[in-house]
Amino acid sequence: MTIQVGDKIPEVTLAHMTESGPQPITTADIFAGKKVVLFAVPGAFTPTCSAKHLPGFVAHADAIRAKGVDTIACLSVNDAFVMDAWGKDQGVGDKVLMLADGSAAFTKAVDLVLDLTDRGFGVRSDRYAMIVEDGTVTALNREAPGAFEVSSAEAVLERL
Repeated sequence: MTIQVGDKIPEVTLAHMTESGPQPITTADIFAGKKVVLFAVPGAFTPTCSAKHLPGFVAHADAIRAKGVDTIACLSVNDAFVMDAWGKDQGVGDKVLMLADGSAAFTKAVDLVLDLTDRGFGVRSDRYAMIVEDGTVTALNREAPGAFEVSSAEAVLERL
């Protein structure tokens, strides 16, 4: 069943890039005791994700943090090397934590899967943004297929 407002984030291990290479990071590490904005994209380096979604969160990072957000995280069903390269390409710096869900473990656990197998892309994540407070989902903005309206940085700012 798809995660809903009021649900706890499942315990899953993701990956992120550090100076010493890819490292595991658990959902407890990310969400416990923190206010987090997590947004997910179907794929790094894809058109809407690169032209609008990630750049919006980079541009509005200070305003989002000013609303009491500890971490802004971007998740995609890609590996840590791809997420790191995409973050560098987009000038993310330390504004957004780039999370790799390489095997779609988190995406499947929250049931926000976008199956693009018939188009040659395999299993991806739906496009969404959620606000999570101490591991509990307090807002979830899931896009309709092909849309980019409710998960933008501007939409998240309005919810905060």
